[in-house]
Amino acid sequence: MKLLIKNARLINPKTNIDKITDILIEDSIVKKINENIDENVDRKIDASGYIVSPGFVDVHVHLREPGFEYKEDIKTGALSAARGGFTTICAMPNTNPVIDSEEVVNYINKKAKDAVVNVEVIGSITKGQNGEELSDIENMKKAGIIAISEDGKTVKDPVILTKAMKLSKKYDLPVLSHCEDEDLAKGGVMNEGPKSKTLNLKGISSESEEIIVQRDIEIAKEVGAKIHICHISTKGSVELVKKAKKDNVDVTCEVCPHHFSLTDESVEKDNANMKMSPPLRSKEDVEEIKKGLKDGTIDIIATDHAPHHESEKNCGFEKAANGIVGLETALPLGITNLVKEDVISINELIKKMSLNPAKLINIDRGSIEEGKVADITIFDENETYKIDSSKFKSKSKNSPFDKMKVFGKIKYTIVNGKVVYEGDED
Repeated sequence: MKLLIKNARLINPKTNIDKITDILIEDSIVKKINENIDENVDRKIDASGYIVSPGFVDVHVHLREPGFEYKEDIKTGALSAARGGFTTICAMPNTNPVIDSEEVVNYINKKAKDAVVNVEVIGSITKGQNGEELSDIENMKKAGIIAISEDGKTVKDPVILTKAMKLSKKYDLPVLSHCEDEDLAKGGVMNEGPKSKTLNLKGISSESEEIIVQRDIEIAKEVGAKIHICHISTKGSVELVKKAKKDNVDVTCEVCPHHFSLTDESVEKDNANMKMSPPLRSKEDVEEIKKGLKDGTIDIIATDHAPHHESEKNCGFEKAANGIVGLETALPLGITNLVKEDVISINELIKKMSLNPAKLINIDRGSIEEGKVADITIFDENETYKIDSSKFKSKSKNSPFDKMKVFGKIKYTIVNGKVVYEGDED
């Protein structure tokens, strides 16, 4: 199979390329990058006016399988990813059973063979995510996990976490840390502030996140392990990561599109699609997050794609499940709220969605180069439209961005040299 992409504006952060060119793909490999390639091929794509970038990599996705397939499964999660321009996604371990053994990793890897995008697996830190006994990290590593995490929970016992970080260092696995002091956050449903008081909803303080960010950074520093802070949401957390980087701690962090696109002022008591963990924060927090994206403190944009059935959201704000779907809205939210607002360039956005996450999990992706696997995203930076959650490929539609006008439309997603999504399908 030969595929020729013509007249592309290729943006490849790894090689600092930003130019108009052609790209020839043969089978799964990029064979040639040059101007005016003229070869007999099976298919041509005219990318005039479009940006061609490395396929996006999402290090934080809840695919729900096994155990919660009524919300999402590997097949539909992968279809959702492809529609969002993601070519590789990483499955978080809070499934049923939890991804805490070689057997569950093998199950997911087997199911993922039929997925339209690459699916990597993240193992849990403790068995059953109960925080008491370490998972079989060694054998999960042999089975192919790319990181460990307790996401959805925090490892409360610092002794257990220290042991996990020592093993993560031994097996060269980053620790993806969900930072939340459960005791401080207990009962809270939104950010603690004037809006929570107005709505008479129990708030979640910034300190509940920042205390654990500080703790986990200190443990990582002591052990010499690689720590990645998930879904950073507060001004104080950004400052803690910035300081840790200056102190040469091996730390990275991610932000989710909803945490730079919305504030707690957007929360409405009758719309549980505004409920997530960590919660939407204050305007001051969002401004600091944008500064952190701009100055490089925040390395990665990840979705924390968290599908829920309609019944789990339509049960009142206080009882509703935390989380929103995010794979199909990440690029337009990044373009609309960061690039068009001159927070970061389109080149930086692509870097934070492809090269940097690929580096974190140590996979040979995130770059378009001759001889490399052809995982490619093609999009129109300037096309405007309204997000329509009814068209999502995900089983779940729990998005606060439905009907929002945005810039940026995925046109093609190419995985291992094969077109797995075309925008015209919509």
